[in-house]
Amino acid sequence: MDKTDFSKRSFSYYPTKAIVIAKYEGGAWGKPEITADFNLSVHCFAGAFHYAPECFEGLKVFRGADNRVRMFRPEENARRMQSSAGYLDMASPSEEMFIQMCIMCVKANWEFIPPYESGASLYLRPVLFGSNPQLGIRNADDVTFVVMASPVGTYSGARELTPGTAVLSRNFDRAATYGSGHYKLGANYAQSLHAYNLAHKLGYRELLFLDSATHTYIEEFGSSNFFGIKGNTYVTPDSGSVLPSITNKSLRQVAADMGLKVEMRKISVAELAELDEVNSCGTAVVITPLCRIDDKPALESEIVTRSYNFGNPEQCGPVSRKLYNTIVGIQKGLLPDKYGWCLFLD
Repeated sequence: MDKTDFSKRSFSYYPTKAIVIAKYEGGAWGKPEITADFNLSVHCFAGAFHYAPECFEGLKVFRGADNRVRMFRPEENARRMQSSAGYLDMASPSEEMFIQMCIMCVKANWEFIPPYESGASLYLRPVLFGSNPQLGIRNADDVTFVVMASPVGTYSGARELTPGTAVLSRNFDRAATYGSGHYKLGANYAQSLHAYNLAHKLGYRELLFLDSATHTYIEEFGSSNFFGIKGNTYVTPDSGSVLPSITNKSLRQVAADMGLKVEMRKISVAELAELDEVNSCGTAVVITPLCRIDDKPALESEIVTRSYNFGNPEQCGPVSRKLYNTIVGIQKGLLPDKYGWCLFLD
């Protein structure tokens, strides 16, 4: 493992040593177990294969500049998984059990935590799915909870804070107005895969979805939340069909403490012209700056009705960079964690 160059890792799957698994059967949770077997034995009639009772989380573990190991805000991920599972009417692990299994997974894969100098991290992927055999559309009675890990680099493989471009999606929707967009379900991501592939083939890094009812208000990107800087204000959409991002929540707190006004509200497409900086934000990237967003009548069309440009196409905006540096500084032990966001594992 000493010869592994973690600095060259992208945000992709890389093998580790063990996963942690627990099952909810007959109305009770079994004891979490560590196993080196990465192949799950699941009944072919399990509900997850037919009706998609499945949700997941993503969080990171960092080796800091002080060589201490930190897990970033796991309690928030635990609560969001409980919210997602509640929407699916299936059992979910308690906050204590969620964090316990994440810690077990990290310790079982300790040698795969990248060194601070690499800029990489250990990504945890907790997954909860319906596992009892069933026919008929109904919630899962039995569920399986698995926590797995992979050492990862940046999400896009690009240099950190390198601005990219995005395109508006007017003929594809991520989530219905009264649908499941507020929850971290695998089905939501499946909904956006085709449109995302089209955007990537056209050379765009990101795809920005609009509200499905009117296609006039910004919702979120396919993989992450949207936020913009407008003068001295941090603005981000307020919508019941947008995933409540833990990174966005953290950035809002930091922005407020920096003296920025923070607004969660409806943001029209037309308001893009008034924003100084625009970013996507999420666990995998913290933030990805956007230098341009193209508005098209259809994603496949060569016609661009309007392009919105933000700041310098070669570098991240100054306010966004300061926000990024603060979050990353806390995660990597470069700044004091005055919020108590990090769980120390050593």
